[in-house]
Amino acid sequence: MLAFPSTYSVGITSLGYQVVWASLASRSDVDVRRLFTDQGDPPHAAQRGRGAGLDLFGLSLSWELDGPVLLDLLEQLDIPLWSQQRGEHDPIVFGGGPVLTANPEPLAPFFDAVLLGDGELLLPAFVDAIQAGRLAPRAERLRALAQIPGIYVPSLYAPRYGAAGELLAVEPIEPGLPATIAKQTWRGNTLSHSTVITPEAAWPSIHMVEVVRSCPELCRFCLASYLTLPFRTPSLDDGLIPAVEKGLTATQRLGLLGASVTQHPQFADLLTWLDGDRFEGTRVSVSSVRAATVTPQLGRILAKRGSKSLTIAIESGSERMRRVVNKKLATEEIFAAARYAKEGGLTGLKLYGMAGLPTEDDADIEATADLLLAIKAATPGLRLSLGVSTFVPKAHTPFQWEGVRPEAEKRLKRLARRLQPKGIELRPESYGWSVIQALLSRSDRRLAPVIAAVRGRHDQLGGWKATYREAAAGHQDAPPLSSGGSLPPPPPWQEVIHAGWSPDRVLPWVHLEGPLPPATLAAHRQQALAGETAAALTPA
Repeated sequence: MLAFPSTYSVGITSLGYQVVWASLASRSDVDVRRLFTDQGDPPHAAQRGRGAGLDLFGLSLSWELDGPVLLDLLEQLDIPLWSQQRGEHDPIVFGGGPVLTANPEPLAPFFDAVLLGDGELLLPAFVDAIQAGRLAPRAERLRALAQIPGIYVPSLYAPRYGAAGELLAVEPIEPGLPATIAKQTWRGNTLSHSTVITPEAAWPSIHMVEVVRSCPELCRFCLASYLTLPFRTPSLDDGLIPAVEKGLTATQRLGLLGASVTQHPQFADLLTWLDGDRFEGTRVSVSSVRAATVTPQLGRILAKRGSKSLTIAIESGSERMRRVVNKKLATEEIFAAARYAKEGGLTGLKLYGMAGLPTEDDADIEATADLLLAIKAATPGLRLSLGVSTFVPKAHTPFQWEGVRPEAEKRLKRLARRLQPKGIELRPESYGWSVIQALLSRSDRRLAPVIAAVRGRHDQLGGWKATYREAAAGHQDAPPLSSGGSLPPPPPWQEVIHAGWSPDRVLPWVHLEGPLPPATLAAHRQQALAGETAAALTPA
């Protein structure tokens, strides 16, 4: 069973979920069924009662706030929530995706295995190991999985806490296990593209093609950039064109995806190809593009191919803040992107920014409002919208040691007061839910009892806060640790969410290797706080 923690229309739009499902479905030795929060494929014929008929239950997780839905899905299938409570006849519960690759620890006690990194490498090795050990006892099967690079078996690793409840280490519980687990990186010439095209998707009847993976810019807060390093691009002739051709046999809608699609070295050639007469009637859209790469050709061809708007991330209207976050983008380039979009025939420009970034002050927020108003004046008739989120620290990024800043809530309101009366659409993310997102992104296993206890209330901010207070007071049951003893209560709310952490603090993901070592991330953080703009860096 392969699950997604949202509705079918949302889940089937996830390219990562589609690729995992197709990879499993293509195997003759796997019978895979899909499960969403509102529907699912017919159950396995043998499925009766507690997980019967299921050997595997998998979850793809791309957003922290979806994590608690895992428990609802397990309960729906009568699978024990805690991995240590599962017996020989229960399925192996596994998960993957960027959230779990970054920091699986808050959800670790609910998973038997976590796949860290790219599924192209991990899934075949994982399923092969499952098949090879089908007749072995459960504990033996889990130990075999733990020997595969990139597969993390949480029950075989235990957090060690100090007298005050602080995390000291996360260590294997027995000899022969790797001390750390490294994220796996796919380096093949092809990336992913849609395997399901349906009018029922949130983006209906669209064929999605991954143009790039990762981003060479390395904005200091960005999980999509740092966690997925190195920056990878498929070739035009052998990778992108065949992927596009395959989808256009089924639909006339094409979506080009990636953190920075226009930085593909052959992107201009791809645009020229899509400009050909054979693509008349095809609608082409692109995900967020780097403002400095917007050209008149891009605006013209996207408008010609049915796009109405272009999306760029500016992070802040303040040049100082863009230096802090390593956003190598000049104000003049932002104005040029708006001008090229309008001259090309596009009617809208969507911009993305953040509030509450490290060292940000009120003047920086005012600079963002000033920039949007200046763009509106310079490009009359171009519809502008600003999506703005609160900074949330992410594992394996230079800003993982920074906390959520409470001032962000007022600054979101300040932007609304400045922009909305002037006809600029503001689409702010909820500050309150950004706080819960930080709670999930920054915690260790001490949060697991909170996640278990908040079931039925995880869609309510008040439910999270009340449940956390109860756990911090020692009023929540916690499962025993595999190394003996039990989990201490979670630390104070302020410490987890808002506090800046010392670089020598033991992080919840200390045993999980990302693309760059902590010392490099700390150096990037120091550069950022000193206001330096660094050259892009990618590991070998």
